[in-house]
Amino acid sequence: MLFGRKPVMVAPEQALPGRSTPVYPVGLPHEVFGIPIDSTPDGTEVAYFALGCFWGEEKMFWNTEGVRNTAVGYQGGFTPNPTYEEVCSGLTGHTETVRVCFDPSVVAYADLVRQFFEAHDPTQGFRQGNDVGTQYRSALFVRGEQAATAQDLAAAAQEAYSAAGYGELTTEIAEGGEFFFAEDYHQQYLLKNPQGYCPIHATGVRCG
Repeated sequence: MLFGRKPVMVAPEQALPGRSTPVYPVGLPHEVFGIPIDSTPDGTEVAYFALGCFWGEEKMFWNTEGVRNTAVGYQGGFTPNPTYEEVCSGLTGHTETVRVCFDPSVVAYADLVRQFFEAHDPTQGFRQGNDVGTQYRSALFVRGEQAATAQDLAAAAQEAYSAAGYGELTTEIAEGGEFFFAEDYHQQYLLKNPQGYCPIHATGVRCG
């Protein structure tokens, strides 16, 4: 294959054991919002989006009107409190994920999901562009009523992508389990490193 051996999801019994303590030092301030990265501001709801390299995706969300806090981390796998290197090994089952706290009176969850589907190629499976691996898979990790909204918008996105000549969506829609905050140097990475590489893999397909 062009990008080497095809990635496969690790089985739970083969996943790395992880650790009992977080790799992220809790309570550090967000470089944009000035509040603790791991906090949930009053009046906000939380949503989780995985759409490739989390550096560029976090920047997209912190620039979205109505978003009040963001963080990057790992979700959807089996290893507790994984490190970045462990996630990149493909042996944790996690995918790079952005935690988004948003004010629903300003921006609806449905609008964020549409943005999600338009900001990457949800048909690529275990990759986005040149980033290859299970840690780059497309996923919506949902809570409660978010599940029905995500499923409805995924169906609409499939129609849009099919009409544009793309294949089947590979986006995982699931509860996803615990979100593990990534190391501090990953948080707001593109603000700290303005020349850092992490493109948005938008296809130009509009989903509503």
